[in-house]
Amino acid sequence: MTGVRLTELVEAAGCAAKIAPGELAGVLSGLPRLDAPELVVGFDASDDACVWDLGDGRGLIATTDFFPPMVDDPFLFGQVAATNALSDVYAMGGRPALALNLLCFPNCLGIEVAGQILAGGAEACRRAGCVVAGGHSINDHEPKYGLAVTGFVRLDERLENGGARAGDALVLTKALGTGVLTTAHKGGLLDDAGVRVATDSMATLNEAPIRLARELGAWPHAATDVTGFSLLGHACEMAEASGVTLEVDAASVPLMARAREMAAMGLIPAGAYRNRDFFGPRVALDDALPLDLTDVLFDPQTSGGLLLALPKLDAEHLVGALRKEGLPAAVIGRALPCGEKSVVVA
Repeated sequence: MTGVRLTELVEAAGCAAKIAPGELAGVLSGLPRLDAPELVVGFDASDDACVWDLGDGRGLIATTDFFPPMVDDPFLFGQVAATNALSDVYAMGGRPALALNLLCFPNCLGIEVAGQILAGGAEACRRAGCVVAGGHSINDHEPKYGLAVTGFVRLDERLENGGARAGDALVLTKALGTGVLTTAHKGGLLDDAGVRVATDSMATLNEAPIRLARELGAWPHAATDVTGFSLLGHACEMAEASGVTLEVDAASVPLMARAREMAAMGLIPAGAYRNRDFFGPRVALDDALPLDLTDVLFDPQTSGGLLLALPKLDAEHLVGALRKEGLPAAVIGRALPCGEKSVVVA
């Protein structure tokens, strides 16, 4: 079939297709635990990947991520989905080394479309220095694509959700708004030029923050990537794993052009409402904040940036270096001693 838009075939797009966080938490809490001494990071604190001690000072990072398309160009979809999966390894402080394709593909699309999706994923992995060594594909009524990724990290440099310290500054390395802008584009209210700020961001690897932090000696105390559970949702996970409260200055959070405009028009992905329902009771929002702004703060991000906690001076140096490389990084808040709420937004 020709002329079919990928986004016409799916109910939800990108990381907004995640299971609601409350439902997922309930499922995970009932799973049997099969711990091993080599497993140094599991899913206890909602970390982005697991880490296995190799016994020589290195850890093996394992993660997987896949989702339905949020764009219609199959090559770009492959790039974004692969970039998103690779991000989990960077969020742990590691280097991606090996990837396997995960592809669900409908019969109504020509097989050449599948080839373009895989080519986009391969291009993102090439930029990351990660080898694609095979994978698995099945027929499905909705297209979906992603990767299972293996990476490596020095155990003494591994990053986790937990570890933020009172007094740390918070750095966000990409602007928010991918969910709102792609929803507006799918609805025909935002043209290709308007959504390009989102697609360019989603196809940008999270390699630079980790590389520059290492070069500058500004290694974070804690890190996570900001994806489907939104900035405020992932901030809650970091705060609770670290035993602190995170204070976010809403005015300092980088936002994509027209994100608030589209949010004010009601172009909010369903995942944003699920995020607000689940994480909202753990967040103190200043009553003066406009609804369109808080909607973007709860917006499910696809292939979003990293949220890092590190000393204030290190944070400022890292942000300066990231901006020189063209990333809209910013210091967006700080970590405080644990209070009544996990996150406070002023």
